[in-house]
Amino acid sequence: MDDPPKSSWLERVSALVLREPGDREQLLALLHSAFERNLFDSDALSMIEGVIQVSEMQARDIMVPRSQMDVIDINETPNKFIPLIIETAHSRFPVTENDKNNVIGILLAKDLLRYYAGEEEFHVRDMLRPVVFIPESKRLNVLLKDFRSNRNHIAIVVDEYGGVAGLITIEDVLEQIVGEIEDEHDFDEVEDNIVQDLNGHFRVKAVTEISDFNERLEGELSDADYDTIGGLVLNKFGRLPKRGESVVIGTFKFTVLRADSRRLYTLLVERNTSETAAATASKID
Repeated sequence: MDDPPKSSWLERVSALVLREPGDREQLLALLHSAFERNLFDSDALSMIEGVIQVSEMQARDIMVPRSQMDVIDINETPNKFIPLIIETAHSRFPVTENDKNNVIGILLAKDLLRYYAGEEEFHVRDMLRPVVFIPESKRLNVLLKDFRSNRNHIAIVVDEYGGVAGLITIEDVLEQIVGEIEDEHDFDEVEDNIVQDLNGHFRVKAVTEISDFNERLEGELSDADYDTIGGLVLNKFGRLPKRGESVVIGTFKFTVLRADSRRLYTLLVERNTSETAAATASKID
């Protein structure tokens, strides 16, 4: 006689939730109990927690702030802004006119193939896609639904006065559920943890050993209490920082490039020339 088919982890979780938890905390407690009883693995638990969290987060919580946005000025020629496109390796760029508060469209990097094809009448303005503007308060679960239904991948976030506050992509939202999504332009497991960019700054993985960091950048950061750069930065902030936030440790300035609600992934590191920082923090205990 054949054994009955095993139920999926989703069916088992559903049966567990039939206990009707009274609030979010009870629901999470049930989920963790199910995990401890091996009803599903840690990845599934993390994704479920991410889904619950997304429903409570707003665009302002994860957006790329305006100061960190990579934009193209419509008045620049392709020869001038193409190096930026190559360096950042984004697929979509907000296009502004005169300043970052005036976003007039979205340029897809692939549309520049027409420029390389040698078209005589190539005008960036003709290549622009419509801009989607959303308020800072927009819920991420609603935004994700809009991204999917409209087949849009990027939105410009505006504040209560109509000014540009930042931008957000569909990848940013999905990463809150599934964690970091690495693409061909992100670090992978076989690459160096420390990569120098065209400006002489360094992109550093949070998991980089402090000793390796010191050796590569001739630093003197202490590894007495923490093994990794990420641990040192988290301790300095005293919390999990958002993308775009910066902190000075010793003679280095660390800016968060990639982070989600659970982990710190990548940092931009530049040497801090402030005499105050050099004098007061030559070494971190």
